Amino acid sequence: MGCAPSIHVSQSGVVYCRDSDESNSPRPSSFSHQQQHTHLIRSTDITEAGPSSTGGVGPTQVGRKDRRGTISIEAETQTSRSTAEMRGATKELNFGPMKVTMPPIQIMLVFAKEDAQSDGFWWAADRGGYKCNIVRNPTAALECFLEKSHDVIIIDRRHSKSFDADALCRSIRATRPSEHTVIVAVTKKSQSDKEEPSILPLLNAGFNKRYVENPNTGACLNELIQLEHGDVRLHHKLRTANAVFAALDSVSDAIEITSNDHEIQYVNPAYERLTGYTSEEIIGKSTNGPTKSDKNKQEILDTMYSQLKKGKMWEGTFYTRRKNGDALMQCVYVTPVIGHGGKVRHHVFVRQGANLSQTVATSDFNQLEKYKGVELPNDTIYGFPRRGSIDFRGLRRGSIDIRSLSSEQGGVLNRRQSMARIHSMTIEAPITKVINIINAAQENSPITVVQALDRVLEILRTTELYSPQLNPQQVKEEDQVTSDYVGGLMSQGINPRRKFSGSDVTLSKATHHHLPSTPPSNQHQVPPHVEAVLESSGHWDFNVIELEKASGKRPLVYLGMSIFRRFNVPEFLGVSESVILSWLQVIESNYHSTNPYHNSTHASDVLHATAYFLERDRLKSCLEPADEVAALIAAVVHDVDHPGRTNSFLCNAGSDLALLYNDVAVLESHHSALAFQLTTKDDRCNIFKELERDDYRQIRQTVIDMVLATEMVRHFEHLSKFVNSIKPAMKDTDDGSSMHSGGRGTPDSSSTTAALTTPENRTLIKRMLIKCADISNPARPLSLCKEWAKRIAEEYCSQTDEEKRRGLPVVMPVFDRNTLSVSKSQVSFIDYFVVDMFDAWDTFADCPDVTTHLQNNYKYWKQEEEKEKEKKEKDKK
Repeated sequence: MGCAPSIHVSQSGVVYCRDSDESNSPRPSSFSHQQQHTHLIRSTDITEAGPSSTGGVGPTQVGRKDRRGTISIEAETQTSRSTAEMRGATKELNFGPMKVTMPPIQIMLVFAKEDAQSDGFWWAADRGGYKCNIVRNPTAALECFLEKSHDVIIIDRRHSKSFDADALCRSIRATRPSEHTVIVAVTKKSQSDKEEPSILPLLNAGFNKRYVENPNTGACLNELIQLEHGDVRLHHKLRTANAVFAALDSVSDAIEITSNDHEIQYVNPAYERLTGYTSEEIIGKSTNGPTKSDKNKQEILDTMYSQLKKGKMWEGTFYTRRKNGDALMQCVYVTPVIGHGGKVRHHVFVRQGANLSQTVATSDFNQLEKYKGVELPNDTIYGFPRRGSIDFRGLRRGSIDIRSLSSEQGGVLNRRQSMARIHSMTIEAPITKVINIINAAQENSPITVVQALDRVLEILRTTELYSPQLNPQQVKEEDQVTSDYVGGLMSQGINPRRKFSGSDVTLSKATHHHLPSTPPSNQHQVPPHVEAVLESSGHWDFNVIELEKASGKRPLVYLGMSIFRRFNVPEFLGVSESVILSWLQVIESNYHSTNPYHNSTHASDVLHATAYFLERDRLKSCLEPADEVAALIAAVVHDVDHPGRTNSFLCNAGSDLALLYNDVAVLESHHSALAFQLTTKDDRCNIFKELERDDYRQIRQTVIDMVLATEMVRHFEHLSKFVNSIKPAMKDTDDGSSMHSGGRGTPDSSSTTAALTTPENRTLIKRMLIKCADISNPARPLSLCKEWAKRIAEEYCSQTDEEKRRGLPVVMPVFDRNTLSVSKSQVSFIDYFVVDMFDAWDTFADCPDVTTHLQNNYKYWKQEEEKEKEKKEKDKK
């Protein structure tokens, strides 16, 4: 990708590019005294041109390539040739003992139009022998910079009408190559009678320096020379420092760098593996902090620091306290670093292991130094395979079989040490760290503990860490309902043995996405009987079924408007209530009223539960207004266009949606995608149209994440993460109660609130919020609970009927009309999915009304189940 328009300056001349301009390079007044030799060339491939056929100084065409109206012209000037040769040459710099080669600097000029100032810098670059590009707009500037990675960028900030210089600077700073680029702002001269403007806005935008306009070529050249010998040279040295840190990160010795007052400033990965502390845990701490060991005698410490103060190196045996509490003896080399003022500014500690028996499974090769030179079989180094030489046939359950080592050599290393070291050298994923810790714990452990930890490692290496597995051999006959029900909800239901024809992959009914052909009515007049039902919408006992009847199966529009007003959603989004009304009408029209369960009434029920939970004190303190708005929107759209069939059915049927989303979270992906398509397709119902881009992206991300969280396949993953993350954050409240100890959510201390309001914890809270709202039917008043149970059973039975009719695998055999037990299915669902989740949620959000209904309903369904059993027993007799 080329950059257009631009000037390319080589050591021998200048390549100048313009937008739709075939004129030559800029010509200052002195240009008439200069000889010019121009070539039309390819802007991406500058080739050498032969001598002109005319033998004169006229232009000789070599090559030409049009790019968006841009023509590249190379102009070889004869002026300042000695200066160009002198300054255009590669330079050598000293970076400590390291010699660094510094190529000629590259400059990019960003000027919207040609004027005396741009000409001044252009000719200054020519005289100085610097490579230079000139561009006219921000887009071309970014393209050119990403291609060339210039050392200096000079941006014209005098004329704000042409482009926003500050925004361009911020855009460049957002790219990785700009880390070591010097950006200069050209500003207007301030009037003598006015106070000099502050440079802080420039620095905040990302500029390094300011150049007050002065088109004089000599002044421009002096500025470029100062930049080259100052900022550019400094940044070039800083770039070179990356190589030094890469070397430190790769060595096997543990390296620690501290300040002269013993504050730890850097540790390398070998140090982390040796001590068990991560860099985040240790940097900024004192050397007398976590790693200090009481085994170090005070006189040794006094001697060491005395030597370092004198600028002398110290070498000796030193103990380091590991994170697990063990004291590790090491051979330590400490070097003082002399800095500014001839004083010691840093200390460099190099730690080497002194005794192999004191190492742990994750220590480095330096712990094996005593075995240096010992020849081991299988092409190994210190008993470890050379890179690329691992024999995978010897791998068994993640371990290397080194039984082939002789007893004399193999007695030192066992398979756990080898595998742990290989993990520590290659992979630093969290699960790898856990496996390394377990491997370390297995050292010198009783055989029973080793066997138990082997089983733990087997479990950790599986892919489904959060999904409970039902063993068919352990499922009793009377628990088959639970097995079928849970398995159907949590499986993707793919049957690879079945081949599908074109007619098989379509759903039983066509799906139409509705958009209003005419603007919906802006007059949201609520009928009195509907308004009477809505009066109780702030209570958990709100009857959404009654609202469904009163509204003519349009409960989402009425309840949505009521709740959105209560949470000031129109004001937050910056749109009128008529836009909100139109959006609710569009969304509700895309719910299938023919579905017994997954219709707009269910969406209204989830919206009501979401609003109820959002008004709990703890959620008010944890979530921001943007979170509340996103949660309400997610509740409204979370099942839009639901076909009344499960994900497993769609995958087994080879539906278009399953093919589109690769059989993964099919419906949830469709709900979120369609919701945004419907919203943004028509400006009349686009509730996001007044949001800034960043605000819109934040809300969009939250809505998508919450809708995807309603997938039952990942139910236990979300619940486990919520319990394990929120419980530690609440440990200082509720008198020490835990998430499962019956504590109640109460106003929190500032420290607890801060812990709960981290972005990660807020995400977990919002996921659990919509999950609880989505399956809150068993916690509603009994009459509503029974109605919802009847509706979901009807929908699932309808799916079973279609599966049998089409010859598809029956996902949930329990929902067969001939054998269905609604009470048993409800007991299984509550036992398996609802109880633990609502127990954790109640502890966090304090919802006593919810848990009371849940307990009462569970007792009712258990009683009904017992009655059914008794009836079956009587029928058998």
